[in-house]
Amino acid sequence: MSMINWLQTAAAQKKPLPILSFPGIQLTGIKVPELVRSGRRQAECMKAVAGRWNTLASVSLMDLSVEAEAFGSPVKFSDDEVPSVTGAIVTDEDSLEALNVPAVGNARTGEYVQTISEAKKLIADRPVFAGAIGPFSLAGRLMDMTEIMMLCYEEPDLVHGVLEKVTQFLIAYNTALRDAGADGIIMAEPAAGMLSPALMGEFSTPYVKRIIEAVETDGCVFIYHNCGNSTLSLTKEILGTGARAFHFGNAIDLSEMLKLIPSDKLVMGNVDPAGQFRNGTPESVREATLAVLDKCAQYPNFILSSGCDIPPVSPIENIDAFFAAATEFYR
Repeated sequence: MSMINWLQTAAAQKKPLPILSFPGIQLTGIKVPELVRSGRRQAECMKAVAGRWNTLASVSLMDLSVEAEAFGSPVKFSDDEVPSVTGAIVTDEDSLEALNVPAVGNARTGEYVQTISEAKKLIADRPVFAGAIGPFSLAGRLMDMTEIMMLCYEEPDLVHGVLEKVTQFLIAYNTALRDAGADGIIMAEPAAGMLSPALMGEFSTPYVKRIIEAVETDGCVFIYHNCGNSTLSLTKEILGTGARAFHFGNAIDLSEMLKLIPSDKLVMGNVDPAGQFRNGTPESVREATLAVLDKCAQYPNFILSSGCDIPPVSPIENIDAFFAAATEFYR
């Protein structure tokens, strides 16, 4: 299908598009460590989620350790939590020089490409979106987030050197996801939300734009995700990425962002994934969902979503309450 045309009509369907994949472990009985190491298992998890909830699209795992692990970063795994990177591997020019751009398929990246090809066989009633990390967020995992924030000022050439390598890899990786059948890619660039407008314009936006321009086609579009608390002040730089749709976290008032984004671009969000989906109650989730809808549903380019990826062990009844509230509101 033409995904560019799909984007133009998506909001009118009044269906939520939460970043909902990891809670599928509760529907399938698969533990997180097994899930993140198997493309087949991930596709089964996506199918289970699609069978339970009437989402606008199916979304693959938002696992922001995958690409860093391919570069050689150490990763921590646990049964009920999303994998996380535990240490920096680039600290100076020598380690940058030694940093090799991995081939797609290195570490677990091949499994995540397989996820998309398998999911496309199992899910035919809605688009299938892949998840991938953004360039500055990947560079931050390779260098340590605290360090990269200082190095943007102290050693900007070192940061740009890492960004060049990760961008080269991300173009190849996102191309592989597209060629495996992804109808779209949700690019998670949360670390850019910590930057000033000037720094984001230097260290994130140009690299994101390069990836989108190299990979996007009529059949595969990008949704840009940034869950930072300063995104309202970064609107110009966010729009400069060239993405056709945007997903924002619960740290901002989404109705204020909707005033700033052109109406021909989708805006998605932003029910709190930790405070509500994971730690709330069905009633509090209902109230939070209706509150977002009350503020945002008047905008024709708004799509209801979670503020970020929903944690693996979020109570099923809370997720049910989110969808029930959306049905209640739009009815």
